[in-house]
Amino acid sequence: MQLTFDPEVEEFRAEFAAFLDANLPDEADTAERPRSVSHMPDWARRWQRLLFDNGWLLPGNPPEFGGRNATLLQQFVHLEELCRRRIYHSFNPQGVNIIAASLLSFGSDEQKQRWAVPILRAEITASLGMSEPSAGSDLASLRTRADRDGDDFIVNGQKVWTSGAHDADVLLTFVRTDPDAPKHKGISVLLIPTDTPGVVCRPFPTICGIDDKDFNEVFFTDVRVPAGNLVGPLNGGWRVANGSLGHERTMMWLGFADRLDNVIADFRPDDALQRDQFATAIMDYQALRLLGSRALARASRGEEDVPALSVLKLLGSEAEMFASGHALDAAGAAGLVHPANSGPYAPMNLDSYFASWFERHARSFSGTIAGGTSEIHRNVIAQQVLGLPRG
Repeated sequence: MQLTFDPEVEEFRAEFAAFLDANLPDEADTAERPRSVSHMPDWARRWQRLLFDNGWLLPGNPPEFGGRNATLLQQFVHLEELCRRRIYHSFNPQGVNIIAASLLSFGSDEQKQRWAVPILRAEITASLGMSEPSAGSDLASLRTRADRDGDDFIVNGQKVWTSGAHDADVLLTFVRTDPDAPKHKGISVLLIPTDTPGVVCRPFPTICGIDDKDFNEVFFTDVRVPAGNLVGPLNGGWRVANGSLGHERTMMWLGFADRLDNVIADFRPDDALQRDQFATAIMDYQALRLLGSRALARASRGEEDVPALSVLKLLGSEAEMFASGHALDAAGAAGLVHPANSGPYAPMNLDSYFASWFERHARSFSGTIAGGTSEIHRNVIAQQVLGLPRG
């Protein structure tokens, strides 16, 4: 068993750390905060473009797409270093990590240059149009229609929970193009610019406050989309969807581990029950790191282990939710207070988005939904790990 990285991986980490030390923007230059996951202030665009130009945005990509052909373990320490410093490589995470990555996997050469590169260079931002009022985790139940009309598709329907849509330039949108096919086989994917006539984005607040408007309802009424905006084959959207979620899930557990570690660092237990809860959070963190390292080692050998990703996602999301809830209880009324941001690069700091323990706990519930709900992952584990029959 080897619990350390090889020298070339640590050299890669050191090179990236030196780049960060030399290039992180001054705190005074980062005062404007993003208002959604698809809104990027000018300083955030400059920061992402600097990473792209130096091959540090997505190191696993080839240089022309913001990377340096890094190995999986090198990609991991790159992300680990970002988490350790609590900074973002992009303030349009869906655009970079899911949508651009999906275009590089399934898009045409023209789409890569027209859409993926501008997203990666922070020239435009993108949001993901998957969920609908009657199709959340069950994407195959989506009803938004796209009917072919000459060289265009005509799109009608509705999406919901579309993060950042009101600030995005384009939506990667999953639509039904063959209503007579089995529901998994009649889905296609379209790139739909948000300024297209007939597209209406309506942001709505969450429990975290009236000013927290990231989620959107998106309505499509006779929206005309060029057929050239079709990503992947017609009626081949299910494969694109699995690829999109795969990009999201590959190292998702490290984000949960980082946020759980942040909770542990700020947890202040006072009595025996709280100390027991604190100890549970520490054990969950250690288990998540060890299981994640095991899955990473298998992936680096080219072994695919989808059930392991489900275990990690389920453990990480629920451990963060429970730990932040216990920390909120321990804080009492003080957990409702909004402390001022502190520390260097506050707008780049992950914790700067959580103004109180209440907000941190409220936001943690989203981790049990995004990337597949806990219920979906329990089904995967039951069937593919425990060998139980479908219910």
